[in-house]
Amino acid sequence: MPHEPDLHITAIDSHAHVFSRGLAMAQERRYAPDYDAPLAEYLGQLLAHGFSHGVLVQPSFLGTDNSYLLAALQAAPGQLRGVVMVEPNVQRETLDAMARLGVRGVRLNLMGQALPDFSTGAWRQLFQRIGEQGWHLELHRQVADIPALVRALQPYGLDLVIDHFGRPDARQGLGQPGFAELLTLGGLGNVWVKVSGIYRLEGSPQQNLAFARQALGALEAHFGAERLMWGSDWPHTQHEAGVSFASVVGQFDALGCAAPLRQALLVDTAQRLFGFD
Repeated sequence: MPHEPDLHITAIDSHAHVFSRGLAMAQERRYAPDYDAPLAEYLGQLLAHGFSHGVLVQPSFLGTDNSYLLAALQAAPGQLRGVVMVEPNVQRETLDAMARLGVRGVRLNLMGQALPDFSTGAWRQLFQRIGEQGWHLELHRQVADIPALVRALQPYGLDLVIDHFGRPDARQGLGQPGFAELLTLGGLGNVWVKVSGIYRLEGSPQQNLAFARQALGALEAHFGAERLMWGSDWPHTQHEAGVSFASVVGQFDALGCAAPLRQALLVDTAQRLFGFD
């Protein structure tokens, strides 16, 4: 294993992906890339924009074959953490091996899928094993369904992370179905939100940024800054032509966060949740 560098934390990108177009793709997928997003390029983006650490999230089009992500973690130990996708019947030994490489969560990407029945035995076993690892469960789904998903998962006592503001539609404003209820989840104490993917909020760039400002203020009021974190969503799949690491950093700066909130979004929250030293 490569030598683990002693990196001072300057900023943490809590959501990014690495992959190669030559990898085996999942049979059921909404998208397949026609380009590569290698680790070396991602690390270069971090360095160029003042970030010291990052979190790699398994892209849905690779399914549950996490080998590329795990190799990346092994190549940059200490600098990266991982969030994987697994089958409900994954073995405890597999999770143990992933944990040693820096995996700290499991992602459920439910975009475009039927909502699962979390009361079945296979799901209960998976959630028990996630809990044994001390990992969190990351949810990617439109905001209208997020509150019901979180309620269904509460009996398992897991930490939960919601992707990309909860995937609301900026054109519908804060009053859209699910968003007000999403805000109430801040009172549960075990839910975090990734302030990422502003360009995925369905509106024009101006609408998306205006909504993100309002949504961030509401999220801070209900969750507290200590359960919010920022992610680049590099390499911005399906939006590659018009979005870059530099442009999402610019969007973040345009939110106009006060210094304490900025510190939480870029360092403190992810440092605690993902166990960066």
